[in-house]
Parts: sequence; C-alpha cells; structure tokens
Amino acid sequence: MKWCEKQGGWELEIVERDREAKGFEVSPKRWIVERTFGWLRRDRRLAKDYERKVRTSEALIEVSMIRLMLRRLARGT
Repeated sequence: MKWCEKQGGWELEIVERDREAKGFEVSPKRWIVERTFGWLRRDRRLAKDYERKVRTSEALIEVSMIRLMLRRLARGT
C-alpha cells in the first residue's frame, strides 16, 4: 500500500469478504472494476496480451479508455 502512495499518490483500499457471510455476497465497488475490465476487453487489441513491453500495454489501455470517453462525450452533443 505504501508503494501505491509513493509511486502515484494513490490510495489503495483492500475490501475483504465478510467471514460470517454464507454464499454469494456483493462486494462494494467491485462492479466498477469488473465493468471497466469488460469495456477494455471489447477492444480487439486488448483481448489478448500480444505486447512484449509493459509500457506498450499501458499505453494501449490508456488509448482505449480515452477513445471510450471521447465516444461518450461526443454522444452527448
């Protein structure tokens, strides 16, 4: 957790499952992460990991999210 704050000033929150819960239980904010991964998987280039360098993968994820946001902003006009 200190690494995240030191690297980018991010706050990392680890959400654990309730030990007394039985069966399926929805974790708070997990749907946000799952939904975002779903959006990224729609991009053909990100469907499989073909890249050799991590920086290339990071750049492609950023480009994909920028494209997604621009499409949604353009729809609003």
